[in-house]
Amino acid sequence: MSEKETVVPLPYGPREVEAALGSQWSELLLSAYRWMQLGRALDARMQGLQRQGRVGFYGAATGHEAVNVAAGLASTPDDWVFPGLREQLVALVRGHPLETYVHHLFADARDPARGRNMPCHPSAREVHYVSMSSVIGTQITHAVGLAYGLRVKKAPGVALAFFGDGATSANDFHAGLNFAGVFALPVVFCCANNQWAISEPVERQTASTSLAVKAAEYGIPGRRVDGTDFIAVLHELSMALGEARRGAGPTMLECVVYRMTPHSSSDDPSRYQPPDWTARARAHDPVDRLESWLLAAGLLSAATQQAVHEETDGRVRTAVTAAESTPPPGSDTLTEDVYASPRSPDAS
Repeated sequence: MSEKETVVPLPYGPREVEAALGSQWSELLLSAYRWMQLGRALDARMQGLQRQGRVGFYGAATGHEAVNVAAGLASTPDDWVFPGLREQLVALVRGHPLETYVHHLFADARDPARGRNMPCHPSAREVHYVSMSSVIGTQITHAVGLAYGLRVKKAPGVALAFFGDGATSANDFHAGLNFAGVFALPVVFCCANNQWAISEPVERQTASTSLAVKAAEYGIPGRRVDGTDFIAVLHELSMALGEARRGAGPTMLECVVYRMTPHSSSDDPSRYQPPDWTARARAHDPVDRLESWLLAAGLLSAATQQAVHEETDGRVRTAVTAAESTPPPGSDTLTEDVYASPRSPDAS
């Protein structure tokens, strides 16, 4: 039996998909498929480069693509994204150039952060994508603070906070959800539960029946969704963002996914994951699930499938070539973006 035959099928017919996503559903799914394949090509290439010592660190989002692409497509330019660790694809879907992101990974002279931020922790102001932090959970309270600012300014937009299952044990989870619930703020909490907080399984994080049920204690609706099902995630995210935009307050979504790679390039999951984990994760591969559905529905041909693979791989390789030919940041940039008005040492 091939890997494709073991993939858990998406439980929809075309009519159900149209009812959930609207009349442009076929174009939407094909666009999502291309973005998901780009994310997969990016992860494969960057993990290989890290092992060769050509980039310093990388945290792959393999297995999270359905959630990330759905967030990019469901959000609007007025929304703000507060990522956890694996949401780079959200920024790309929202319009951040792939080439710029790869320059960041190489920390070269064309990196917007001038090589100062950790690889895989980009910021993209032009698409309201706030810089990642390795500190667990802090982005939750940051998102809530921005949502409060939007409320005060009567500005459009919703804050979208991403975090993992491990972050639900952090103080910021409590503080953020409590504040957002009390003030009914325009924020959507998106927990990407990939079932592992580095090496800690989710059942060691909580004894509750799910992570989504925790939201109820803060007066916030919480919903659990299959995070490997792009159609389900897009539908739920669109609803939650729409509710927040209409003034109905926050929502927490628990998107259950399978981490298909090590936690990061510094991790060895064979030391703690059960022997059958890889097979279980592959059966729920979000890219393969959408691809299989599109092929069965006659919306994707074998020729187009091959063309998408070649196109996405080519785009990543072109971006890498450009980054590797770019010099590191010059020493004269050391104080750029640090002081509003740099002063000479002898200035009074």
